[in-house]
Amino acid sequence: MESLTLSVAVILGIVEGLTEFLPISSTGHLIIAGSLLGYTGTEAETFEIVIQAGAILAVCWEFRARFASVLRGLGSDRRAQRFAVNIVIAFLPAAILGVLFSKAIKAHLFAPAPVAAAFIVGALLILWAERRQRLHPDVVRVDSVDAMTPLDALKIGCAQALALIPGMSRSGATIIGGMLFGLSRPAATEFSFFLAVPTLVGATVYSLWKDPSLLTAGRWPLLGVGFAAAFVAAFACVRWLIRYVSRHDFRPFAWYRIAMGLLILATAGSGLIHWR
Repeated sequence: MESLTLSVAVILGIVEGLTEFLPISSTGHLIIAGSLLGYTGTEAETFEIVIQAGAILAVCWEFRARFASVLRGLGSDRRAQRFAVNIVIAFLPAAILGVLFSKAIKAHLFAPAPVAAAFIVGALLILWAERRQRLHPDVVRVDSVDAMTPLDALKIGCAQALALIPGMSRSGATIIGGMLFGLSRPAATEFSFFLAVPTLVGATVYSLWKDPSLLTAGRWPLLGVGFAAAFVAAFACVRWLIRYVSRHDFRPFAWYRIAMGLLILATAGSGLIHWR
């Protein structure tokens, strides 16, 4: 791949894995990292989306027992059927809007300045959701993914569609959307993990269909390196996040987003960094 080296593939894979499931935007961080490393353009965008498959595999492995249980029960288990229907419902809004508007979004929003603005806006939403749940604990009415209704799934799916804006964060949109719609923090986080699988698989397949050049034989090694780095980093992050949400809230991530957004805007405005 032109301008893609082994070290860049490793760095982007680690960035993807560490940020995919945290409410800080993996796409936003990949755009920033790619700009700093000099790896930008259409091929870079496709590479960054494809290595998400490593993060998908990490979730599938961590929750393999749950996924296996759902697959076995699809024919007769109402709990498994309800879970599968909720995932499909939540997946559809972002999938439909992504197909309709992905070209325009990539043309106008895949740049550090819009990402910085989305970082800050997303942070304010996180602070609002956390404050609301802290002051009004009675708003929590769903403590488990299995207690979700199809309407809950549809609302979270609409929230996830906001993540089409780079910098907003797919996991952040689903988790914070879930909290605003009545899910507990652990339930919203767990559903975000599950919803990531069809969402990221769909994005990967669609990107490869639009730009199959990454699948040529000479490009597999670096793609494999990025995939492996993303898997390892995501696996560690998922396990850590499960423990984290049982005892802590997401306010530290909000303040991190604000700091990053302001740093990007300040360096761009001063000319200290020439963002691509």
